[in-house]
Amino acid sequence: MSTEPARTCAIAELMRAGRETARLSMVFRYAIADRLGLTVSDLECLDYLADVGSATAGQVAERTNLTTGAVTSMLRRLQQAGYVTAERDPADRRRVVVTLRPERTAELARPYERFAARAARLVDGYTVEEIELLVRHNERMQAMYLAELDRLGS
Repeated sequence: MSTEPARTCAIAELMRAGRETARLSMVFRYAIADRLGLTVSDLECLDYLADVGSATAGQVAERTNLTTGAVTSMLRRLQQAGYVTAERDPADRRRVVVTLRPERTAELARPYERFAARAARLVDGYTVEEIELLVRHNERMQAMYLAELDRLGS
């Protein structure tokens, strides 16, 4: 088999595997959200806040690709459920700063614990170079998703 058909097959398999990983990731996210009594958008918001600490409602809207109205409803729901605090920004009273309540972080992490342990064992089998390749690939995929979301939003 020459290299060109082998490359074409390898690319097709990479694309198929990527689609299946994305599909299973979505199914997994829905299952976790359901277990926590949340929507997937709620979970995305909480994951984002776990990464950044605090964010404005506008930043949450941008990250979740939701309208500001939908984010306002979501944040109200998450605040009533005790997951977040929402305070007016002292520097700009028009903005609301949302913060994940630290005492709820462990509860949000619990459904991921077994998966995270398995992922850590998986990555342990990779060389530094393989990990760096995967990081570059994921960063490029993220940039492509962001560009497409931008285009879809216009």
